[in-house]
Amino acid sequence: MSSSILVPSRRAFLAASLGGAAAAGLAGIGPAFPATGRTTDTLRLTWGYFGLSYLAKQRGALEKRLADQGIKVEWVGPFPNHAPTLQAVTGGTADYAFGGSTTPALAALLAGSPLVFTQFFIYEPRTTAIIAKKSSGIARVEDLVGRSVAVNRSGLGEFLVVAALEQHNIDRSKVNFVYLNPPDAAPALAAGKVDAWSMWSPGVDIARVEYDAQDVYLEGRDLPFQIDFNSYLTRRKFVEENPDLVRAFNAAIVAEAEWASANNVEAETIAFDGLKYPEAVRDHFISLKRRYTPYAVTDQAFLAKFQTAADWLSARKVLPEKVTVTDYVAAV
Repeated sequence: MSSSILVPSRRAFLAASLGGAAAAGLAGIGPAFPATGRTTDTLRLTWGYFGLSYLAKQRGALEKRLADQGIKVEWVGPFPNHAPTLQAVTGGTADYAFGGSTTPALAALLAGSPLVFTQFFIYEPRTTAIIAKKSSGIARVEDLVGRSVAVNRSGLGEFLVVAALEQHNIDRSKVNFVYLNPPDAAPALAAGKVDAWSMWSPGVDIARVEYDAQDVYLEGRDLPFQIDFNSYLTRRKFVEENPDLVRAFNAAIVAEAEWASANNVEAETIAFDGLKYPEAVRDHFISLKRRYTPYAVTDQAFLAKFQTAADWLSARKVLPEKVTVTDYVAAV
């Protein structure tokens, strides 16, 4: 993962989001979108070194599918995590966030960012984990008391630690949350500046191998419910003006997910060839047989599950206030 990417401060991100919201109107109020049409033939997609967007960029099948419909793809990135892609879309330098965590997306929406969800995915097995070096003496959640844990604010890393502490009846004030983005958190763990790190794949898997780390808490094994999902978002105005592009992209990224789920070895080999992580990490991913299940923004059962997750996050102040998720889904 490149560490040269400028990750905006939370204050700058919120300011940019609020500014965009003022220009677009209240983000939670959904206008009636046209049934068809588009005002551009170019789709600017953000990407990072993981997930479906990375596979799509490397394979080229998504670009070809869209080109057949007269749509040109431009890739913007790489980005280390979801929050800066949301700022790029809010600021108009890209059209789509890259399929990252719903938790920072909800935080951005609550801050006033004029974005809407257009597609959801659940990938399984869930591999986000709290890890610590074996030499740290941290082997259980209880061992985190009095120690520091690197997390991404209002994101997958933070909520997993909150859930782990609650499950083990530990007050969160007894653990030091250190808010770092992935490019800064990895070297901090390596240098012993933090005692543990809550992170998703592939970063957590690479760190286990390179830093001789172990799982303290593994989402798919230890968390009995799902709080966070993968999501694609664009500007509300973009949906209003380009519903045809939104539908075309949804179909293309769902096709990418279906390919990745059906071609596990090939998908993991593409990631390995591009990222050059240890072979042990590649082999671990192949053994997981990861799969991606798409959910449309009209799927009421999924939206109910998503609302339950959002309520959990707001009740525990990972999100600053309650949010109604159906206010922020695209009508296409």
